Amino acid sequence: MLGKAVLSLEVTALSQAQAQSQSRSRHFTLNSDGKRHTLLNAATAYTVVAGIVAFVTGLIGSYHMVATILGITGLGVGLWAQMMSATREERIFIVLGVVASFVGMGLGLAHGGFS
Repeated sequence: MLGKAVLSLEVTALSQAQAQSQSRSRHFTLNSDGKRHTLLNAATAYTVVAGIVAFVTGLIGSYHMVATILGITGLGVGLWAQMMSATREERIFIVLGVVASFVGMGLGLAHGGFS
């Protein structure tokens, strides 16, 4: 009798753990703490997009001014967002954007910068 009760508790605990892991893997969120961070999420998105665009345009020599400007703004916004970030997911994407912004800015400066 006691063995059946322990077995059912283990099965229930496993079922709940599997359900939680499946529900976590179904959607992506930057707010893993359950709170809304709209300004930080917007800053994170801008940092990533500006970094990727700065990197790509930095590879193309004729768009050096776009790469430089987006690299500088992405770097500035990203560094501010990194200081204010609340969750691990935000920090991961912010670092991705900051690195891409820095490299894009460097490539833009190497191709001519603001001139």
